[in-house]
Amino acid sequence: MAPKPPAAEQSESPPGLNGQEFARNMLTVGVKSQKLLMDFAARMANRDGPIDPLNISGAMMALAKAMSGDRDAVIAAQTQWWNDVMTLWETTARRMLGGESAPALVEPAQGDRRFKNEAWRENEVFDFIKQSYLLTANAMQEMVGKLHGLDDKERGRVAFYTRQFADALAPTNFPLTNPEVLNATLASNGENLVKGLDNLLADVERGQGELSIRQSADGFTIGENVATTPGKVVFRNRIMELLQYSPTTDEVRERPLLIFPPWINKFYIIDLRPENSFVRWLVGQGYTVFLVSWVNPDAKLAQAGFEDYMQDGIFAALDAVEKATGVKDPNCVGYCIGGTLLASTLAYMATKNDDRIHSATFWAAQTDFSEAGDLSVFVDEAQLEALKAKMDSEGGVLPGSKMAGAFNMLRANDLIWSFVISNYLLGKQHMPFDLLYWNSDTTRMPEKLHLSYLRNYYKENNLARGKMEMAGVKLDLHKVKVPVYLQSAREDHIAPANSVFKSTQLFGGPVRFIIAGSGHIAGVINPPAAKKYQYWTNEAGAKDIEAWRKGATEHPGSWWPDWDKWLSKLSGAKILARKPGDGELKVLGDAPGTYVKVKAQ
Repeated sequence: MAPKPPAAEQSESPPGLNGQEFARNMLTVGVKSQKLLMDFAARMANRDGPIDPLNISGAMMALAKAMSGDRDAVIAAQTQWWNDVMTLWETTARRMLGGESAPALVEPAQGDRRFKNEAWRENEVFDFIKQSYLLTANAMQEMVGKLHGLDDKERGRVAFYTRQFADALAPTNFPLTNPEVLNATLASNGENLVKGLDNLLADVERGQGELSIRQSADGFTIGENVATTPGKVVFRNRIMELLQYSPTTDEVRERPLLIFPPWINKFYIIDLRPENSFVRWLVGQGYTVFLVSWVNPDAKLAQAGFEDYMQDGIFAALDAVEKATGVKDPNCVGYCIGGTLLASTLAYMATKNDDRIHSATFWAAQTDFSEAGDLSVFVDEAQLEALKAKMDSEGGVLPGSKMAGAFNMLRANDLIWSFVISNYLLGKQHMPFDLLYWNSDTTRMPEKLHLSYLRNYYKENNLARGKMEMAGVKLDLHKVKVPVYLQSAREDHIAPANSVFKSTQLFGGPVRFIIAGSGHIAGVINPPAAKKYQYWTNEAGAKDIEAWRKGATEHPGSWWPDWDKWLSKLSGAKILARKPGDGELKVLGDAPGTYVKVKAQ
């Protein structure tokens, strides 16, 4: 019988852990990590352009100045934080010694899914790590909110980047402080970390040297399993293709519906799958639906601006709809930035006595940007100059990945860090997910158009202030008298409901405003059959959003039927259904067309 090893050598590996395999995988991780770091260092050494394009240093300098000038607020925040941590340490120590568990000092915010693993509650060490992190993150944000010496814009920027910093340092993002990752590492002998590094290297390669986090596996083909509602392309120019959808009812409303989606991302967010397609539902309600599919622009459109998108987008579509149907004044819809363009065009048309739009519906669209939310963080002068330099270096367009990165930062825990954990720490491969596939199917932005949007609307709020001009015409939204329906969403981080509400005080005609449940996407795309969320109406109206909310009535389910009831009254009598090609426009091809299939980096 072989002799027993010395006591120091008798330590056993955790169940299922193979020491040799674990060591081999850790060696692989070390080698690949070294290569990754060397490649990153080389890219940074050869990097062109500004070092700090987001002007984060400016926000941090403002924070440092405010902290040095308001020592009382800093000391109060530090004292409160220290007292909370000491209390947490005492309760954790008692728990570890067998005492009764005390209620948590702090809990994750509603909707924060980072700490859902049961170990964050049941294990004393991980519970301490979780609560100490939350206490620190909350204390940082509370201090920023109380500091004197910051104006509203500076406070917003500092709070945003403070939150980004806190989110990045969450214990869930590191292998040794994430129980789920620790368990996966032990169970797989570190294979999860090897696969995760492979995923990371693949994402860096896919981003051509920059990290491009994969959110969904491939598995979608536009026109085959997304954007499948039957229809035809009936018009095309350099800016857009116009789709006319085939009817599914014997009769349709006389007045057609013309939809202008955002050109940030692609139109098929409103035509994903049959069960959640807004377009398919509208066709089924008896509307003749036309939809603009914007071009994915290249350098040839670098100097195209809002006037071009008005002339070759909205006006060209209106002319085409009249040729196709004989109706000169369709009801129109603008979604997000498509709605901002539609509102601006309506103000232009009002001055020109142009009555080719019968009514306007706005999905999650803003006209007053004084409370535009976290996207305002990206529009100070330093960032606009850096953005212009970036677009100049790219031939006059902003790569789609840059826009995607900014939007992902608005929900960093859901759209960045959750994938860092899943893809790189757990080494998982994602299943196909239509919404996330669409989110990653980005579009480029023309330089003139994008800078005008950020400067004129977000930074200077010129449309709401009556100081904006398009094609030589000063825009005044009070002159717009057509009926307006304003949809907003309670949890929208891109077009906050408070911001959308401000449009009720700008348009000169009758306005119906509603708030839907959920956010910028699910708040809009909520088919009635799903029986999800809710929406709020206030028939009496109000002059400010808080008064509106207090008097609002909650309704279960989708807001679509409410809009349909409003829209149908503005859509005329029923007539025999129209088919694409029945009018003066020839069919150019099948929906969803060709522009939507152009990929962008």
